[in-house]
Amino acid sequence: MSVSLKASSADGQLQEVFGAPVAELHANRPEASPALARALELRSFLALTEEQVARVRDRVHADMAPDRDMGELSADKLRFDAQWLEAALDARDGYRAALAELLHTMPPPDQRPRPTRLAQPMTVAALPPSVVPAPPRAGAARVRRP
Repeated sequence: MSVSLKASSADGQLQEVFGAPVAELHANRPEASPALARALELRSFLALTEEQVARVRDRVHADMAPDRDMGELSADKLRFDAQWLEAALDARDGYRAALAELLHTMPPPDQRPRPTRLAQPMTVAALPPSVVPAPPRAGAARVRRP
């Protein structure tokens, strides 16, 4: 299964907003609106980051299992895993916030703007010429007066 179709914590919210399951939204991606394309991109990043969080969590759980030999514990390895987990959690939180902001700022589906045409052509007014005198031309020879 591709990363973009792995489950993410935002799938339900995307289905609610766009009215279709995530797999169907991905299938129609070539014709997607810019908002949907951005939402699916953020969702893919979120799914990947959530997978990273789960991998580190599972690795730490395995290292700390009660039946594990205590001599195999490594404080350095656990510190590294903690740093990795912190980075993955920060990324996850950032993607979730960006996706939530995108979905929050989108107009509801029934109020999304449709292309409109003007009933009458627009007229453009010309601005009046400047009343400030133009500076002398650069390089112009000055006329000497006797």
